[in-house]
Amino acid sequence: MGLEAVGFDCVVAVEIDGHCCDTLRLNRPLWEIRQKDMRLVDGRPWQKVDLFAAGVPCPPFSIAGKQLGENDDRDLFPDALRLIREMQPRAVLLENVPGFASAKFAHYRENLLIALHELGYETEWRVLQAANYGVPQLRPRFILVGLPREAMAFFEWPTPFPRKATVGDTLNDLMGSRGWAGAERWRRQAQQVAPTIVGGSKKHGGPDLGPTRAKQQWRELGVDGIGIADEPPPGDFPAEGRPRLTVRMVARIQGFPDTWEFSGKKTAAYRQVGNAFPPPVAAAVGRAVADALEGKCPTAKTRTARQMLLFESRVQ
Repeated sequence: MGLEAVGFDCVVAVEIDGHCCDTLRLNRPLWEIRQKDMRLVDGRPWQKVDLFAAGVPCPPFSIAGKQLGENDDRDLFPDALRLIREMQPRAVLLENVPGFASAKFAHYRENLLIALHELGYETEWRVLQAANYGVPQLRPRFILVGLPREAMAFFEWPTPFPRKATVGDTLNDLMGSRGWAGAERWRRQAQQVAPTIVGGSKKHGGPDLGPTRAKQQWRELGVDGIGIADEPPPGDFPAEGRPRLTVRMVARIQGFPDTWEFSGKKTAAYRQVGNAFPPPVAAAVGRAVADALEGKCPTAKTRTARQMLLFESRVQ
């Protein structure tokens, strides 16, 4: 959605999770959606596309994750490289958890950069904070961009927006939509960015807003992080109470417009939101990649204003 907002057209989307595929088909019926293991996909039918964008599975690269072994079947970067080799895209955009930027994965990361260089790409990577690009949560993410040398000369990382969105302002209308008297008091309390939204594992229970530390941060924002509600707080909810978020509220915090629908029941929908890459961040990085491909090098001030206007206009 973020890449679409800045002018990219989706040629094909590959996703293994059925609920995610149903959601994409529900919202973008004209897109080609393939529910498939990326290891079984042949990239040659889509040679010379402008951009190959992928969120390679993250668990192996978290700081707390189990050390990767040789031929580890959790590691799909080799297949991302295979697809890039087969597709020969003009640009590459890879996303992962911030742990991938740590010293623990320095050797692996260097080998990845060497492999991309051998395929003809100059590379740059950074850890970007979603809160700097219009998303009211921290959500640091590792972003790697690969471009031909002539295009990389025009690449600039997107400039942070001049102001941060807050949870209270983002969700104020939803919190008060059923007449809860405490909505305005809650908005004033929640004038901060949220901790990182987590999608959780399919193996462990229903949706909640993360580990103990995150739940404490949500508590400080006036939110009960133990679970996800079906609806906003009703009129008779205690004015001093701590409401739970709904899937729609979490989706807003992740940067989705209210027009985006999610397939599946509450738990499946919440996991899709929590595991997504925030569309406004994708728009910001996507605009920088598009500018580089077009040989443009706008000033930081112009780019920031354009990022905000483009994303707001395209996703309404």
